Amino acid sequence: MIRTIGIVCISLLFQMSLAQPEAMNSDWQYVTSVDDSKPIARHEAAFVAVGSKFYLLGGRGIKPVSIYDSKTGKWTQGSPSPIELHHFQPVVYRDKIYIIGAFTGPYPTETPVPNIYTYEPETNIWQKGTEIPHDRRRGGAGAVLVGSKIYVVCGITNGHQSGHKPWLDVYDPETQEWTKKEDAPRARDHFQAVATEGKIYAVAGRLSKAPEATFSETITEVDCYDLHTQRWTTLPNPLPTPRAGNAALFANGNVLVVGGESAAQTEAHHEVEALDVTTKKWETWPSMLRGRHGSSVLNYKGELYIASGCGNRGGNPELDSMEKLPLPSN
Repeated sequence: MIRTIGIVCISLLFQMSLAQPEAMNSDWQYVTSVDDSKPIARHEAAFVAVGSKFYLLGGRGIKPVSIYDSKTGKWTQGSPSPIELHHFQPVVYRDKIYIIGAFTGPYPTETPVPNIYTYEPETNIWQKGTEIPHDRRRGGAGAVLVGSKIYVVCGITNGHQSGHKPWLDVYDPETQEWTKKEDAPRARDHFQAVATEGKIYAVAGRLSKAPEATFSETITEVDCYDLHTQRWTTLPNPLPTPRAGNAALFANGNVLVVGGESAAQTEAHHEVEALDVTTKKWETWPSMLRGRHGSSVLNYKGELYIASGCGNRGGNPELDSMEKLPLPSN
């Protein structure tokens, strides 16, 4: 009898450790347009808000930008990208979308894009920008805006095969200068970085080694760069669910890891896990309705939105759905 009670107590404690925070009492819900319009299905793409509109751009192949107007509830199309751009994390600076650390070309021998590209939503114009130093080009990198500078974190130089890098670089859009910083504690690719409160977090990702180990070498350590001391540290609590190809952002005091893919399952990950930047502990948030990888997540007026991506590990099926999660009020 005592043994049975002990087992029950352990089970309850385990469930409590994975419980959602009490304030998170909402679930994800699909967002349908008022006229049944949809975005172009794509993955290894980017999803970002500029003003009241959401922009879905890039991905495998050359596709027009898909634009969602949150005021009208309709999807429309913008200009196609000048070249194929995929495997990048978008950065918005002065209402332009910057693409740094992207790949072009087919799996598994994708090549790093040698220039920075921008898309200006107001004019619907793409521009080829500054050339990236030859010895710092890579794809599958994290990119975040801190003040007026863009930080590019880690990445891989040889498609999905080799050349994993722990690099940290800073690009100044105003002066077009490129500066090398201290390497991260470990290399990683297929992830997204998060910047908040004077720190940059490198979380999730993997070491892609196609074809034998494309998905299996996931990274659970969370590396944190302090912008004041310009030093890296590794946080004590690893990512609970190993995965790469995930989306990430900061919301409500947490670094969120959303979706992804791994060797552990054929279907893309539904999981949403939150790292409290104060306590450095992880919580489980509501899972997405559809597992997906190869997209981005945005925060607009207290709601998280994610669109497109791929529903299974690898490249199929590409999705044309969007879903959202209302955030709890602070």
